[in-house]
Amino acid sequence: MTAAVAKVLAKLRDGSWFERKRVRVAAAMLLAIELVVFAFLVAGTHGWIVPLQSPTTTDFVSFYAAGALADAGTPALAYDQAAHHAAEERATEPGIKYQYFNYPPVFLLLCAALATLPYLVAFMVFEGASLALWLFVGCRILRDHSLTALVVLLAFPMVFWNFGLGQNAFLTAGLFGAATLLIDRRPVVAGLLFGALCYKPQFGLLIPLALAAGGYWRVFAAAAVSVAMLVVASLALFGVETWQAFLYTAGASPAMYQSGRILFAGMANPFGGARLVGAGVWLAYAVQAAATLAGAAVVVVVWRRRLSLPARAAILAAATLVAAPLSLLYDLMLGAVAAAWLVRDRGSAAALPWERAALAALYLFLFAASAVLVADRTLVERWQVPAFPLAALALLLIAVARAWREAALQRGATEGLPIPVESRSAVR
Repeated sequence: MTAAVAKVLAKLRDGSWFERKRVRVAAAMLLAIELVVFAFLVAGTHGWIVPLQSPTTTDFVSFYAAGALADAGTPALAYDQAAHHAAEERATEPGIKYQYFNYPPVFLLLCAALATLPYLVAFMVFEGASLALWLFVGCRILRDHSLTALVVLLAFPMVFWNFGLGQNAFLTAGLFGAATLLIDRRPVVAGLLFGALCYKPQFGLLIPLALAAGGYWRVFAAAAVSVAMLVVASLALFGVETWQAFLYTAGASPAMYQSGRILFAGMANPFGGARLVGAGVWLAYAVQAAATLAGAAVVVVVWRRRLSLPARAAILAAATLVAAPLSLLYDLMLGAVAAAWLVRDRGSAAALPWERAALAALYLFLFAASAVLVADRTLVERWQVPAFPLAALALLLIAVARAWREAALQRGATEGLPIPVESRSAVR
């Protein structure tokens, strides 16, 4: 028995198990399970299994209602909870739970366009188009447009969280991933895409540091222009008062996240993890501040050394997740960007076979954590295991280890030293 276990572990460590066919079959099995559970949950939340005491909806109703208010000529009311809730009920039905809208007015540009469509059509268009964008970008990062790549990307558990909650993480991952893809070949376009992320400003926190450290001044300038253009467009269409209403709402929003109104078990950043295990608000902020500074330092060092694009892009995406003052479980789609870059560069001298097993373990870990959260959210609170922040941190550590080895090989090449045997064996 011990010998068999040792043999299995050896196969996992050397990466020999991860043949394309096996990966495709395993991912297809997970995808089938997720589709069945998703269909069951959709039926349950629509009262098709048992009658509901009150109607339910998704976060998308928040976007749609804000857009409808903007289309009606009252965009500032998107930040008035009473008016916004009334718009949400008009879009769906009375009695739904209120879904907050804390996005800057630049996001209203998209919301207003979506609100010109019927509600369900708008939902499907937004989620379907942004998912297609992410799948296209993900396959381009992987340099793999095969059925295997598509199944693996689709079976990622956060895909179903994002679609089920009606969120915008596909769009975030698509923009972020596309910007990293184009940064060396089309710097202006990459900058415009990075700038478009200003609708979720917490995910742009480390981008200026990376660009400055790497000397990507054209990208930096294009990103600044992109942000300025979006802000000016929102000011022209929605007025200064809408920005004033947003800033007031943004100032009050930390109290909501501190209170647990948003489930701590569903947060993916260190702040949420610290709150889940019982830390006080200020201790949780201190933990988050330390994580943000550490993530910023790693990004600056890696981008300053001008390591390979896969190493830099993986570090930036993974560190952004950890450093963001607010990130929720569906925002782990950014983790998929980091993982895709690591998988793409799996043949480099700095890549070791065990990384594939580690990434697969994270994939399964997120699947299991999601299953527990769906089955019994109170159980997660009682166990106090910050699964999603731990997954984000583990991904960053894998990316850091890869970058460290690449930097060591870079120094060795400069000094004329031989490549270590362990690193040579990773090249396939």
